[in-house]
Amino acid sequence: MRFSFIPLLLLAVPLAEIAVFVFVGGLIGVFATLALVLVTAVIGTALLRWQGFGIMARISAETKAGRVPGRDLAHGAMILVAGVLLLTPGFVTDSLGFLLFVPAIRDMAWRLIRSRITVVAAGAAGGSFASGFPPRPDGGPRPTDGSPVVDLDSEDYRRDPDSPWSGGNGRLSDGQHRRRDSEDGL
Repeated sequence: MRFSFIPLLLLAVPLAEIAVFVFVGGLIGVFATLALVLVTAVIGTALLRWQGFGIMARISAETKAGRVPGRDLAHGAMILVAGVLLLTPGFVTDSLGFLLFVPAIRDMAWRLIRSRITVVAAGAAGGSFASGFPPRPDGGPRPTDGSPVVDLDSEDYRRDPDSPWSGGNGRLSDGQHRRRDSEDGL
């Protein structure tokens, strides 16, 4: 069984934040400490906006060039996390947030994350062996929920020209109602 650090972090981070608040508050005063926390939130919002737009432009350029923007997507996610950390009141989270705004730090984090990623399946959904079963002989899709399949040809059904969804001129004006069950025998 693997040990999870998440419960430990959920306890340690708030305790560290309180300790740093008390320490900084003792050095510069309570109001200056609160002002500093607000200033870091404003700076974090500006950095998030500035770097976020840059990442979005790079992701768009990579996609238009036909390349997968894996690195840029990871950087975008880390910038989002950095923004959340900077908006969270506290000096420890602010420090981590500011670090994630540094591209070299994000590159190091991306290398660490990428080394731990395992590709489970490579292939498009709906491929010939996507669900573990071979395709149907006629090449058609398989029902996925076990419900019966009703296969209709074009002469097996008709469009109602009076339907508001048909795009025809059978639209009803306000206050008009048409009873369908008497016409179709339904």
